[in-house]
Amino acid sequence: MSKSAIVIGAGIVGLATARALATRGYQVTVIERSTQAVGASIRNFGMVWPIGQPEGKLYERALHAKSIWKEVLAGAKCWSQEAGSLHMAYQQDELEVIQQFVEVSPYRPVSFLNAEQTLAKSPAVNPDGLLGALYSADEMIVDPREAIAAIPGYLTAALGVTFIWNTAISQVTYPAVLSGSKSWSADEIFVCSGQDFETLYPEQFSAAPLTKCKLQMMRLEAQPDDWRIGPALCGGLSFIHYHGFKAAASLPGLKARYESEYAEYLKWGIHVMASQNGLGEITVGDSHEYALTFDPFDREFINTMILDYLGTFAQFKSPKVYQSWHGIYPKMTNGATEIVLKPESGVTIINGLGGNGMTLSFGLCDEVVGGTYQS
Repeated sequence: MSKSAIVIGAGIVGLATARALATRGYQVTVIERSTQAVGASIRNFGMVWPIGQPEGKLYERALHAKSIWKEVLAGAKCWSQEAGSLHMAYQQDELEVIQQFVEVSPYRPVSFLNAEQTLAKSPAVNPDGLLGALYSADEMIVDPREAIAAIPGYLTAALGVTFIWNTAISQVTYPAVLSGSKSWSADEIFVCSGQDFETLYPEQFSAAPLTKCKLQMMRLEAQPDDWRIGPALCGGLSFIHYHGFKAAASLPGLKARYESEYAEYLKWGIHVMASQNGLGEITVGDSHEYALTFDPFDREFINTMILDYLGTFAQFKSPKVYQSWHGIYPKMTNGATEIVLKPESGVTIINGLGGNGMTLSFGLCDEVVGGTYQS
């Protein structure tokens, strides 16, 4: 007899866990509180982003996740693009970080491009004062709204996963999960509740080094004449946001300059990137505010700051913003990249991936289910 498993939550972590279980022969049921996934998993750039991960375990996890993404997206018939990424330099200290990162990253497909080569890679790069860019071939873009909506159908058709929607699990008493008077049982239970982590095993989460992050983002309308920006585009502030760039020896000096010149940006956790989906729309952002409870209203000045900084390194045929929103995701406060807990026998909690959910979830959950995970 096959083992059975219940996964609570149909965001990216829940979907990745369901896939990892089903490919190993489990009979999997995913239970989601909403009629569709509407949380952080659909409110992001859609970037699968190995460049942001430090060399070693996390970089390898990101590459493994990317390979699973390609398999799943092909099965779900969803758009994706292995676009790569460009990080532009307009000051000498930014250029030094790029050159140092390339020198110490022999195992990555990265290279330094001069200004002319950078503009050949993307017509959207602002040429004014451009010194060059870091190009990485690893990064892949998906449309998170399309993918997160389509993957459940693929998992059902290809792997026999059952989805139960619009059902909030209020209690776990192994081997059962309960929603009011309804209950389901399984050999193994996985809690992948994202930002709603207070609702199940609250004592575990209150003791964990875990908070939440609110980010503001926007989407520009589809660009005219099927105009494409090519790679995902990043400004210099992204160098100090992603841990992967700590390999560059001069990064602290760059950070010190930014702390002086962009103090208000760093106060609101702003670094700016842009990615384009298959429809030609461009997602831009973002900011980072940390708390357990947030003002539910977006701050217009943050969006203005994002767009102003965007203009320093990118220019589009149409800059018209047609959507804005905020997302909230769980974030570790101790520098860890995730939290994996076993609150009782047969129950596993997977949470706390922060802004790396799209990049790492498929790899992490494959490790957890496969028994190779090491914290």
